[in-house]
Amino acid sequence: MRLAKLREQVLEANLDLVRRGLVLSTFGNASGIARKEGLIVIKPSGVPYDRMKSKDLVVTDLQGQVVEGKLRPSSDLPTHAALYRALPAIGGIAHTHSEYATAWAQAQKPIPCLGTTHADYFHGAIPLTEVMSDTEIGGEYEANTGAVILRAFQGLDPLAIPAVLVRNHGPFAWGADPREAAENAWMLEAAARMAYLTMAVNADATALGKTLHDRHFLRKHGKKAYYGQKKSKH
Repeated sequence: MRLAKLREQVLEANLDLVRRGLVLSTFGNASGIARKEGLIVIKPSGVPYDRMKSKDLVVTDLQGQVVEGKLRPSSDLPTHAALYRALPAIGGIAHTHSEYATAWAQAQKPIPCLGTTHADYFHGAIPLTEVMSDTEIGGEYEANTGAVILRAFQGLDPLAIPAVLVRNHGPFAWGADPREAAENAWMLEAAARMAYLTMAVNADATALGKTLHDRHFLRKHGKKAYYGQKKSKH
């Protein structure tokens, strides 16, 4: 069986989405990529999470062609593949229909950064994709979803803001590996919930100031990050 270690990582990422309450039924999926081999490991379509094993995961190439597995891959595979092809620094992707982030997507509103919890993980508002044309929807819909996500990041750093809202659909998040992608999906849902509650308390709440936003993001992610413990070289 190919890519045994990555399969386990992808399985755990998918199960993390369930543990954190980010999925409904069989909706949602997580994937990972082996860059050296140019292969994607992704959840099979419509398989219940509680019955899924690492051997059930599907291996495809970057064009979405199945190279190992008896089950059909997630229908969102073309979206994942488009992001992997365009963003070589990412190693995992998570897609959910988590309640609050999806509500913002359905309301067709980006999620503003209103506080430091958001700023700890996302260096800016969570962008919203543009309206997809009838031609895009009627054609290669999932691949075009990837294209519309990439257009939303023109002028933005997808590594500094590792998430997006697909208009009227739901969120995608990514990271250096599948587990980080799942964690970013979790943090996205937390930011979405807090923003919703903040606006309910004060509809005139304003975005976090740049200095405080930068301080919180860069203390975790900048070159001089000091949050947490130093990683061992061993």
